[in-house]
Amino acid sequence: MHVAVLGAGYAGVTLTRLLERRLPADVEITLVDESPDHLVQHELHRVVRRPALANEITVSLTDVVDRATVEVATVEGIDRETRTVDLSSGTLSYDVAVVCLGAETAFHGLADVRERATPLKRLAHARQIRREFFDAIETDEPRIVVGGAGLSGVQVAGELAELAREEGVADRTTVTILERLDAVAPGFSPRFQRAVRRSLERLGVEIRTGTTVTGADEGAIRVEGGGSIPFDQLVWTGGIRGSDALAGDRPTVNADLRLDERTFVCGDAARVIDDDGETVPASAQSAVREARTVAKNVATVLERGRPGSEEIEAHLEHFRFRSPGWLVSVGDDAVAKVGPMILTGRAAKAMKATVGAGYLSSIGGYREAVGLTYAELVAEAVDRPYR
Repeated sequence: MHVAVLGAGYAGVTLTRLLERRLPADVEITLVDESPDHLVQHELHRVVRRPALANEITVSLTDVVDRATVEVATVEGIDRETRTVDLSSGTLSYDVAVVCLGAETAFHGLADVRERATPLKRLAHARQIRREFFDAIETDEPRIVVGGAGLSGVQVAGELAELAREEGVADRTTVTILERLDAVAPGFSPRFQRAVRRSLERLGVEIRTGTTVTGADEGAIRVEGGGSIPFDQLVWTGGIRGSDALAGDRPTVNADLRLDERTFVCGDAARVIDDDGETVPASAQSAVREARTVAKNVATVLERGRPGSEEIEAHLEHFRFRSPGWLVSVGDDAVAKVGPMILTGRAAKAMKATVGAGYLSSIGGYREAVGLTYAELVAEAVDRPYR
């Protein structure tokens, strides 16, 4: 029997490690990803300001897994009828597959925005954003625009504002964050939104909510109503779409997380409706929790015989999302929601560092966990060695 895990983000890595412990030794497991390294995505924005931090938020996949085979290749297509996966390196057959391919940045059909903006999904993007920042500040009055005020947009806007301060150009640099909806961090509680907004404003970030982008020309964003916003640098975090292997789609799955009897999906690759009928937010914590349910259900399918049998249906676990809280970095500040409490400052920063280090430790990245904790809690106060 062969289980293929497609994608090595939070969902894929967590799932593979769980399957290694849960499945019999004679079940073959293959983990496929386009990169040989696992990236701690929620810390990626830090690399814009601290390039050396890249070493602390990547872990070799061969160090992460135990007995699974790592296949470094791009997933180009999935044929669920023949149970085969088209890879850039060839074809992979499976008995059970789990699609953990994550999501890509959505440009919503705005080809001219896509042409002029840089997303933030990979290390190469973070490095490019940093280069574009230093190009931008060569102008007399640098204008930096971030499209999208979700958590990713908030974090990169915060890093760019802090970088402008560190480079001594904050007084002549404008960092603007745009959001189509009426608040930053849309979808979160009003108290969380207000705390995030205050943190951005303390950094001097200009916030423009209720602003719909309709296109981009060379050097200017066009917005609904006929106005325009000039820019020297444009970063885009305005939504997500599915992987190219799924034709850009994020299929909707129910609480058992199945696409079909032999194919599951996990993480940002799908829109998940949990057992309470609620849409699960696309996030690292959702992906890790979904992986636990999928691991149990893959084992059930392999152990209990014919797919679709009543016995299997009765034993499949259903996913229910319960969040312990939310965290977001805003430059050197952070905002945390834990139950009804909203925390900022050192308490929120310590919590964020602990969560990141805890995750790295859980997948075997002990050296990286120590480095990340140092960078978050010590390096900001002592000579900034990660600059």
